Amino acid sequence: MSDEIKIVPVLTKKELKLFIRFPWKVYRGEKKYENWVPPLLVDQNDQFNRKKNLFFKHAELQPFLAYKNGVVSGRIAAIIDFNYVDYQKDESGFFGYFESFDDEAVARALFKAAEKWVLEKGYKRIIGPMNPSTGNSIGTLIDSYDTPPIIEMGYNREYYPSLIEKCGYGKSKDLLCYVMDESLKLSDKMLRVAELVKKRHNISIRSVKIKDWDTIIPIFRNIYNEAWADNWGFVPWDEEEFEHLAKDLKMYVFPELVLIAYMGDEPVGFTIPIPDFNQILVKMNGRLFPTGLIRLLSGKKKIDMIRVAMLGVKKKAHNKGIDAALVKEIYERGEKIGMKGSELSWILEDNMPLINLLDSWGATQYRKYRIYEKSI
Repeated sequence: MSDEIKIVPVLTKKELKLFIRFPWKVYRGEKKYENWVPPLLVDQNDQFNRKKNLFFKHAELQPFLAYKNGVVSGRIAAIIDFNYVDYQKDESGFFGYFESFDDEAVARALFKAAEKWVLEKGYKRIIGPMNPSTGNSIGTLIDSYDTPPIIEMGYNREYYPSLIEKCGYGKSKDLLCYVMDESLKLSDKMLRVAELVKKRHNISIRSVKIKDWDTIIPIFRNIYNEAWADNWGFVPWDEEEFEHLAKDLKMYVFPELVLIAYMGDEPVGFTIPIPDFNQILVKMNGRLFPTGLIRLLSGKKKIDMIRVAMLGVKKKAHNKGIDAALVKEIYERGEKIGMKGSELSWILEDNMPLINLLDSWGATQYRKYRIYEKSI
């Protein structure tokens, strides 16, 4: 008797609960994967809440569950981000939130459902994983499974790349992660260059005061949207979405590490390093209540890693060494408050100017994520 595999679109609150909680079966089932960081359930619920998540203003998303012999055995979401389609001029849909046991038949059925949904929307290519967009957690981890991910970076079982490829997907783009730790001292050359940059181009770098946060949000957004405009997969943040993102970050950042670079009086660059709250979340099992928020904020003092995820320099200030000056400031200020290292991610595999810069500093490329694509 053959196994029965049934794919069900998620339509009810009960089905959404099963969808959101399924990863616990994969990573906390027969074997416990210590390096998987359980996402906060409250955040997951908000991501799929069409009234709360501003992503749904310009996107459609349909989650699916796979049942094998009546038991939930996998999940996936099919996604159309109309902002991505319009800005990138790319008639592609996304897949995201893929989780499955090591079962090719289940994976094939899930991808077939996502592809059919995307095709019915009028798109003939599907790329992913995007969870749910290029501005969020993306990619499939393809190495370094023995190391926990840093904040906002994903983790998956080691058989995921093989499963995805068996479903007809090929590589679209690799995303690299570099790490700098306290053992890597800034070279005299880099220190001299950073100081020379400041003098030659009248650059000053200032940290942000939390009391001024709300008034500075437009500066962050303006620089970010210009700095990243030509990057693969980039979609400009609209005002409302970026404001929502930045206000969330306000509670968690180390303000002394949130920096703006000024050329004279004009802001031309910025960076918002994010403390690695995964060091705390890994022990919370997805529960924020009743004491999780206190645990998060009180545990912030013990965090010793940051992720440099947001760093941008306006085009008029490119090739002037301002990015190096910002990294130098992050390094020195981070060291003063007890940071032992930072991850710079994600970095496009073909961003050779940045890769060469990081290699010259002695930073280590230690982790890689892959975006897949398929014509449908």
